[in-house]
Amino acid sequence: SFVNNTNVSGNDSDFSDVTQFVNTMSMIIYSLVFVLGVLGNGVVIWVTGFKMKKTVNTVWFLNLAVADFLFTAFLPLSVTYIAMDSHWPFGKFMCKLNAMILYLNMFASVYLLVVISVDRCVSVVLPIWAQNHRSVRKASCVSLAVWVLALIFSVPYFIFKDTAPSSNNRTITCVYNYALPNDNKNPSVNQLRRMRLQVMTIGRFLLRFVVPFTIIIFCYAAIILRLRKKHPLPSQSSRPFRIIAAVIITFFLCWAPYHIQDLVEMMMFHTTDFFSPSLHKRFNIPHQITSSLAFINSCLNPLLYVFIGQNYKAEIRKSFLKVMERAFVESSTGTH
Repeated sequence: SFVNNTNVSGNDSDFSDVTQFVNTMSMIIYSLVFVLGVLGNGVVIWVTGFKMKKTVNTVWFLNLAVADFLFTAFLPLSVTYIAMDSHWPFGKFMCKLNAMILYLNMFASVYLLVVISVDRCVSVVLPIWAQNHRSVRKASCVSLAVWVLALIFSVPYFIFKDTAPSSNNRTITCVYNYALPNDNKNPSVNQLRRMRLQVMTIGRFLLRFVVPFTIIIFCYAAIILRLRKKHPLPSQSSRPFRIIAAVIITFFLCWAPYHIQDLVEMMMFHTTDFFSPSLHKRFNIPHQITSSLAFINSCLNPLLYVFIGQNYKAEIRKSFLKVMERAFVESSTGTH
């Protein structure tokens, strides 16, 4: 449920000024994320995909960058939608595709972080096994499986997103419609729509947040317990560990508010009028704030790679390629 899920008329004077301010800030943030995300992730794709030696680490980070690049490339559509006062001029297919790309990025990113965490855990806890079994080919196959799974989970958003005329018939909105064509024959169509909203929200919360981060926390707990029994890792091999930890923490901080707000909205719709325009209007502001924070995540990873990958002694003069190589270096011991 993002900014283009609701259609705010702005007629209510209590909300109009705040709504206008939030709209303006959202357009600025989306535009910055678009520029930084396309450039930053584009550079990461170029370096990890074409300039560096292929390793398991570069495969993970290449796929993360592709997910973020794909999403940020579509952001101008959302900026246009806000700028035109919730009018969608791009047609029904692009309305559906834009929603699917958003959730494809969400699912692919978090599942890649899970895979990276499991890989890191195995490398630390079972270093000999990892050294014998980790390969670029296997990492590529796992990444492909992640994309397929993310695509399956994002298809419902393509199905339920639709264009519809606004209440004044002056604009076309791009909104979620949880009623399917045959539902008109069903007398309890509103109950069906409410149920589908709840299934989608709870499913998203569990599959996209609770389960992935439970696995990630378990992996890092195992890593910490293992490292306590051993000597500290050399700085070169611990650098990717620090980068991955920073990426995961940043991802959590950016997306947690969205998921919390998503659940609160679902509970409110469950206890009040599902189709209340005033309720949709009330949730538009927190929608845009949490969405903006979540979107920022898509342009942060390249910055983390550079600033954590760089050791800042006398290496500022080194090329960007060298910085990236240091960020994604593979340890020879297997405990990277």
